[in-house]
Amino acid sequence: MARKHSKHGPYEDLTPDAAPPAPAVACWLCGRPTGATIVWHHPVPKSRGGRDVVPMHPICQQTLTANFTNSELQRHGMDVEGLLASPAVRKFVDWVANKDPDFTATLTKKQR
Repeated sequence: MARKHSKHGPYEDLTPDAAPPAPAVACWLCGRPTGATIVWHHPVPKSRGGRDVVPMHPICQQTLTANFTNSELQRHGMDVEGLLASPAVRKFVDWVANKDPDFTATLTKKQR
């Protein structure tokens, strides 16, 4: 019959001290450190052949999808500066710059 408890004590004692937390990854769009929730975004949509992923805040990804179509995102590719040239995206990035990494807000609907 198997033992109910380990003969040498609980398993928690066998693990080394907790590893230090991983450093925060910077958001691809706004450059702020990411919080608890990270969205792995395809700069070139998967439907357009995109394979690369970048870390983003959920609110930053929502802004991109609200302001650009998939074909526009495909044209910009990995070029963040091209996306930031859009007045709506630039205004958003300037606004969100001083917010907490886990900040969320309701965004406007797609303007198409």
